[in-house]
Amino acid sequence: MRKIAMTAAFAAMVLTPVGASAQAIPGAVIAVVDLEKVSSECTACKAAKTALEGQVTALKSREAALAAPLKTEGQSLQTAVEALKGKDPDAALQARIKAFQAKQQQGAQEIARQTNQIQRNQAYVSQQISTKLGPIYQQVMQRRGANVMVEAGATLASGANLDVTNDVLAALNQQLPSVSTTAPAAPAQQQPQGR
Repeated sequence: MRKIAMTAAFAAMVLTPVGASAQAIPGAVIAVVDLEKVSSECTACKAAKTALEGQVTALKSREAALAAPLKTEGQSLQTAVEALKGKDPDAALQARIKAFQAKQQQGAQEIARQTNQIQRNQAYVSQQISTKLGPIYQQVMQRRGANVMVEAGATLASGANLDVTNDVLAALNQQLPSVSTTAPAAPAQQQPQGR
C-alpha cells in the first residue's frame, strides 16, 4: 500500500505542468519616448546648442586669423627659397624658416587644444542631460504605470497612447533649466618621474 501511495505521489509530481509552479511574469506596460525630440526641444538643450555653435564659430575665426599671416609668410619663404635655385639658405633665411615653423606648430597646438576643449564641452553637456534623464525616465514610468521604456527610433510602430515624450520633456525643462557649456578643467597629466 505504501508503495502505491509513493508511486501516485511521484506520478502527480511528474504530471504537474512546470508553468503551474513557476511565478507568473506580469505583462509588459511599455512607454515610448522620442529622444530626438527631447534633445532638440528642451530649453537647456537649445541654449547649449547655441553656445556650442558659438564656440565652434570662434574656433573657426581663430583658425582663419592664425592661417592668414602664416600663408603670407609661407609664400614669402617659398619665393626666397626658389630664388636660391638649389643653394643653401643663409643664416637669416634659416632663422625665418625656423620662426615660421615654430609659429605653425604653436598655431596647430592652440587649435588642437581648443578643439579638444569644445569636444569636452559637448560631452559635458551630454553628461549633464543624461544624468537628469535617468531619474526622469523612472518618474514618468512610475506615473504612467509602465515597466519598460523604449526609444521611439528603436520601435517599428507604437500607439500614440504609449508616447511619453511630452512628459519627459516637461520634466527635463523643469528639473534642468540650463546646463554649463564649459567642462571642468581636465586633470593635469602626470609626468613620468626620472630614476
